[in-house]
Amino acid sequence: MVVILMYRKKGGAVAMGNRLRAYSAATEPLIVNCLPLTDEERGEFIEAADGVRQIFVLDPAQRGRMQWPMRLPEGNRDEVTIIFGNPPGDQVADCQNLAWLQTLSAGVDAYLQPGLMPDGALLTSASGAYGQSVSEQMFAMMWALMKDLPAYRDNQNKGLWKPRGAVYSPRGAKALVLGTGDLGSSFARLVKAVGGTTYGIRRHPDKQVDGFDHMAGTDRLDQLLPDMDIVALALPASAATHHIVSKERLALMKQNAVLVNAGRGDAVDCLALAETLKAGRILGAGLDVTEPEPLPPDHPLWSQPRCLITPHVAGGAHLASNVDKIIEICLDNLRRYRAGQPLRNRVR
Repeated sequence: MVVILMYRKKGGAVAMGNRLRAYSAATEPLIVNCLPLTDEERGEFIEAADGVRQIFVLDPAQRGRMQWPMRLPEGNRDEVTIIFGNPPGDQVADCQNLAWLQTLSAGVDAYLQPGLMPDGALLTSASGAYGQSVSEQMFAMMWALMKDLPAYRDNQNKGLWKPRGAVYSPRGAKALVLGTGDLGSSFARLVKAVGGTTYGIRRHPDKQVDGFDHMAGTDRLDQLLPDMDIVALALPASAATHHIVSKERLALMKQNAVLVNAGRGDAVDCLALAETLKAGRILGAGLDVTEPEPLPPDHPLWSQPRCLITPHVAGGAHLASNVDKIIEICLDNLRRYRAGQPLRNRVR
């Protein structure tokens, strides 16, 4: 059930970050909050909004859902000035007076289309909220594949007690991570914690990032791949990263290498990966993201026993701490906005 609550305080001029405007009754600022907040948390947002009208769309009962329903109330979208959420793009386009959209996701691709948001409107993400959950998913997939656990589960389902031979360890392994932001650096720290050596690939390799022993530019990717035991992708979507792990680069990987991807599905040529796995040219692959999504039932990756697939669930709201971090980012940014301070995770 959708719960809509409105809070307001009378006032003529309202300071909105560095935009001090006088609003008429018809254009008084309005915040639409799509977070599943407790009463206490709503109180914090009300206080931070300092009298600006605020609509709360969700209730706390929806907090544990993987995806929260995002729909802006109809009838007054032309009054909306701030949104906390990821509503459909066509609804955002209805908000002609939108001044700021704070997404609840790390990715903001859907809102970068020209003309979707008004000129000058701010866009911020929830980058930093998902590092723990996504990196743990990547790490779990990596370790399961190195220990051949998917095959042992297959044997268990058959009632088959049969050793399968050699396994591998992340201790002493070399891990190459494409994407050194929050997700990639969180994964690198986990690998280092168990004795692995980490290499990061980024456009500007001169900047050191926590969790990485070595840093290199994308121009060294082909040189490094043949020596890596683990290849992990935590990349944002962009034209430059489309199929960055191609058929040719899969062929460069070691036969006992593990590939994991929890960034964007199209960073890996999934058809080429299926062929590579079928031929036994790498040890295995763990994918939380695929190309396309959802992965069609007849896609050849489903039939590869050395491929672990989860349906884009590494982030989201299943881990309670993710929700806490999202709320903290949104609340902090609202306070910053009202005080005219720079916003965290600003994209535009």
